[in-house]
Amino acid sequence: MTDQTNASSPLPASAIRHAARLSVAPMMDWTDRHCRYLHRLLSKEALLYTEMVTAPALVRGGALHLLDHSAQEHPVALQLGGSDPVELAEAARLGAEAGYDEINLNCGCPSDRVQSGAFGAVLMKSPDLVAECVAVMRAKVDVEVTVKCRIGVDDQDPQDVLPVFLERILAAGCERVTIHARKAWLKGLSPKENRDIPPLDYDLVHQMKGDFPQLHISLNGGVATLDEALPHLERGLDGIMIGRAAYHQPSDILSQADLLIYGTGQASDPVAVVGQMLEYIDNQMAEGARLHQITRHMLGLFAGRPGARNWRRVLSEGASRPGADTRLVETALEQVTGIAA
Repeated sequence: MTDQTNASSPLPASAIRHAARLSVAPMMDWTDRHCRYLHRLLSKEALLYTEMVTAPALVRGGALHLLDHSAQEHPVALQLGGSDPVELAEAARLGAEAGYDEINLNCGCPSDRVQSGAFGAVLMKSPDLVAECVAVMRAKVDVEVTVKCRIGVDDQDPQDVLPVFLERILAAGCERVTIHARKAWLKGLSPKENRDIPPLDYDLVHQMKGDFPQLHISLNGGVATLDEALPHLERGLDGIMIGRAAYHQPSDILSQADLLIYGTGQASDPVAVVGQMLEYIDNQMAEGARLHQITRHMLGLFAGRPGARNWRRVLSEGASRPGADTRLVETALEQVTGIAA
């Protein structure tokens, strides 16, 4: 059912821009290939991102397995972390050859590990370096090179630094950017705190769209429902990126996305999606995957619905046990539907 060769051709840029009207944020330890496969069953249209993959891991470490994905995941983007232009360009080439539709440069992650590698949010302090990275990456690949950034870091004034940052990357050929509408504090706040404590400045992101109309701008940060997303699109932003809400309540976000955000198709049924996942799980387990590696991403499928707690309990308690397979998923589904899958 899955394509292990990653040989599918990238989608045209126009299709990716359409998909970027709603995207699921790259999230470390969460948006792996199993998660993305589930999300694609819920929405045919939304743009999906990998976890951040570091350029050194690919280029120096040869960890090409980090690029594994199935053809069914498209449209799908690879997010890279790094700050060396030559290394990033080579990593971008590897990603494009693997079939990703977009290469995204992480300029927003505030973790200590990322800072120690001189990339992520710390790059907000070096717009010229980011521009160089973008230019060299673009020269290496035919797919679009994009940037995900913050509005600033530490004591920077976002009103001053963000326009300069956008000017630099636009001049380097970046035509699409996702802006997390919070500052990142590189010292004193944990990555988790950096997702909640610095205040959101949505108006600044909207201002940037007005100042840079040629840039395709998506907003990230704090948006937890489609009802919250739609007004930003109606005000003129090109896209919305949702992270934790899309992961923890995927049915609330993604099953409605095609209908409400793209005006196509109809809402997907999470019960039917579980049925579709059974074949995928069987195939992946035949190749050595463990059940819990896949079902951990499915725990929130029925969030807020009758039987959701028992669905989570059955999967959480049983998926790591020896011999656990799709029969456990069917048992868990009975907690929601009252019937077998």
